[in-house]
Amino acid sequence: MTGAAGGDTAEYRIEDLAHASGATVRTIRAYQDRGLLPTPERRGRANVYRETHLARLRQIADLLDRGYTLASIKELLEAWDAGRGLGGVLGLVAEVHGPWTDEEAARITREELDAKFGGSQDDGAIAEAVELGVLECVSGRDDEFLVPSPQELAVAVELHAAGVPLRAISGHLRELRGQVEHIASRFLEFTTEHVFARYLGHRPPTDSDATEAASLVRRLRPLAQQTVDAELARAMRMFATRHLHHHLGAEESVVDEGATRPVLLPARTIQAVQKLVGAEGVAAFVTAAAEREVQARTLDALASSHSERNKVDEST
Repeated sequence: MTGAAGGDTAEYRIEDLAHASGATVRTIRAYQDRGLLPTPERRGRANVYRETHLARLRQIADLLDRGYTLASIKELLEAWDAGRGLGGVLGLVAEVHGPWTDEEAARITREELDAKFGGSQDDGAIAEAVELGVLECVSGRDDEFLVPSPQELAVAVELHAAGVPLRAISGHLRELRGQVEHIASRFLEFTTEHVFARYLGHRPPTDSDATEAASLVRRLRPLAQQTVDAELARAMRMFATRHLHHHLGAEESVVDEGATRPVLLPARTIQAVQKLVGAEGVAAFVTAAAEREVQARTLDALASSHSERNKVDEST
């Protein structure tokens, strides 16, 4: 790496640029072929890169970390190069990729973790917790873990203390996660259709549209949590009351035929149905399938009853 005349702008050979950016030489050349990097200055047989190339490489790396494809990154960068501005777009990206909770991660040692679960050392349960993301390994520290959600870990501790086996807790979390992801997907589809579609007509969106969309994300982000909290409280009260009445022998009130009741389904069932009919058609599909099954069993029962009567008549 050298300094240009006046020393204001650094110059890089491709190897120096690779070292400074963390990208490989091969990657840098691939980005050039795709049009993601500005053309470097040619001096003799060598290419000379500047700070703008380093900044661009860091920008690409950041967007890749956020889940963007190279094709979508190219669209964003072309808009930037055309003078459309990316401040609002990058603000929207930061808003979406930022934390969706005020909860702060914590650290815990293996000794502290074992103590929380009654002193038992269960390597299998630890491995499963890491797989589920309840715990994250800390590089270079085999005896320490990062806890992304201390509240989630605290729930597991309380359930285990109440007598729930660790395997049952992790199995329940897997099922719950699938159902919650379905809720999140539906909320996103709902808000995209009715709120954000008007901002996403351009690819990438204009800077002003992206800025306004980022503001809406900030406003709407708590609504999903608030809705789930309210509906969960309602459902828990209803089911807890029903279970209590059942175990105490109390008669359950008659439910109106037009009323609806929530039914818990395995996450894999919901996902399979969603692939067939889309998220918006899951409830109708399950209802129709259940009604068809009831009708089929009713017909089977009627046919079986008729057959039995015929056998009785023939024997008399």
